[in-house]
Amino acid sequence: MAIEVYKAETYSTEGLQVVCRARQFEMVLDEPKNIGGTDAGMTPVEALLCSLGACKVIVARAFSKSHKIHLKDIRVELEGELDTDGFMGKNSEAKIGFSKITSHFFIDADNTEDEIIAFVEFINATCPVHDTMSISPKFDTKVNII
Repeated sequence: MAIEVYKAETYSTEGLQVVCRARQFEMVLDEPKNIGGTDAGMTPVEALLCSLGACKVIVARAFSKSHKIHLKDIRVELEGELDTDGFMGKNSEAKIGFSKITSHFFIDADNTEDEIIAFVEFINATCPVHDTMSISPKFDTKVNII
């Protein structure tokens, strides 16, 4: 078994803004002004959807040739349904996170519809982010007081 460890760091800057770092890359996440943020970046749940879509596109590009898919172009649009009453504590019965995520694939390829549908099924089954979201990993939390 080949286990590779990925690392990321997040820290608060001002208000609800959070700087996110992984390797030499950095991005800012925030909340819209109506929730108390400054709208300086996408929200964490939007970033999660983007990560899912990016992973699916990367899997498609990485495996298209070996699956004999003549991929010219691919785009994935994602929609996540989230009941904000759960997160805001207004409804204790509401799920806090996404209750449904829909991926809309737009694929331009010289293949049959059945071949493309089978390839999309492969993409969903092979995408690490999709797998992580659909089958929860174990969570371990460690607190360091500084």
